[in-house]
Amino acid sequence: MKRETMAIHAGYESEPTTKAVAVPIYQTAAYEFESADHGAALFNLETPGFRYSRISNPTVAVLERRVAALEGGVDALCVASGQAALNYAALNVAGMGQNIVSVPQLYGTTYTLFAHILPGQGIEVRFAESDSPQEIERIIDENTRAVFCESIGNPAGNICDIEAIAAVAHRRGVPLIVDNTVASPILLRPMEYGADIVVHSLTKFMGGHGTTLGGAVVDSGKFPWRDHADKFPTFCTPDASYHGLVYVDHFGDAAFIARCRAVQQRNTGAVLSPLSAFLLLQGIETVALRVERHVENARTVAKFLRAHPNVESVNYAGFADNPYHALAKKYLGGAGSSLLTFEVRGGFEAAKHFYDRLALIKRLVNMGDAKSLACHPASTTHRQMPIEQQVKAGITPGMIRISVGVEHIEDIVGDLDQALAAASAIISHAAE
Repeated sequence: MKRETMAIHAGYESEPTTKAVAVPIYQTAAYEFESADHGAALFNLETPGFRYSRISNPTVAVLERRVAALEGGVDALCVASGQAALNYAALNVAGMGQNIVSVPQLYGTTYTLFAHILPGQGIEVRFAESDSPQEIERIIDENTRAVFCESIGNPAGNICDIEAIAAVAHRRGVPLIVDNTVASPILLRPMEYGADIVVHSLTKFMGGHGTTLGGAVVDSGKFPWRDHADKFPTFCTPDASYHGLVYVDHFGDAAFIARCRAVQQRNTGAVLSPLSAFLLLQGIETVALRVERHVENARTVAKFLRAHPNVESVNYAGFADNPYHALAKKYLGGAGSSLLTFEVRGGFEAAKHFYDRLALIKRLVNMGDAKSLACHPASTTHRQMPIEQQVKAGITPGMIRISVGVEHIEDIVGDLDQALAAASAIISHAAE
């Protein structure tokens, strides 16, 4: 077999190579060098290639290129989970004594990372009062190194005005990092509206089947690190750990991902396995079709819930009277995402009873699965947050978050109907 054929056979979409050991066709922890000089060149980042699977491997490289292409970025780094991706993106721009400014509507574990873990490493995270660009800009200062938002808040369902927030970040000389997990690049590509870095939990819509953890950091290649070298010297000055390499000089537009891989992943090791990358690649093959069905089903579910007597309210951006509907029209083509929340009439206890009586819909904290999934945030994903922070994040005691799957819509609606009826009966009986 020719070496260039071996490269394709391995699933490594690179330029054909005639190097005898460039691409193995088996899963392995490490890769053989042609010589001492070849090994040195790889470790010095002077030549592309593989040396150790903690840094990169051919199967993950394919996934990285496809995720980057879907988001319209120049490069991507795929890691063990979405939280690892977010952590790496934050650490790649900010250090001790510096800060990141964030919207308050966040996924629960993201809030924990920002409120407790990063501050323990000397990085402050400042939470704006709301997701408005004005509130975000108000708390940016000379030590701010990035602005962060979720394109669609999980579970708040707010839609961030990415274009306006990006303008604020750029005016203050810092990049905008956007978690695009809920929208997925099928509904929204934040880089088209000014986002500089996009992160994903690939576990969700991209993988789509709830089987495999994974995360991604994607670089637009558009943030001018050189123009802000005083704020980001790690990209623009020699790195002593790589014999004086300057990332913007050596990697150009892909400097952010190159440093994220060489410094964050290489040294802390949140590695995505080749098998996980393979499974995520299988999911990506159907993501466009699945998201179309997710959105269609969610629209029907939202209408059903809004008309139900045992539902207090429904937060769905696809409704014309939703406060985020104008942004849904701008960024999502007028549709709501398939992640929506609703308030069960009767508050916390009613919501728990409803949740416990679901049958088809799974009680899971995951989302973006082909199966419909439900979560009671107040008792699970956000229970560690103080009540006042839960309110800022859009969490209420009776809220149910549902990630609408691709099952037959009559089955989804039927399960919701019977669970709401059961919860209402229990609450009514208890009140007698």
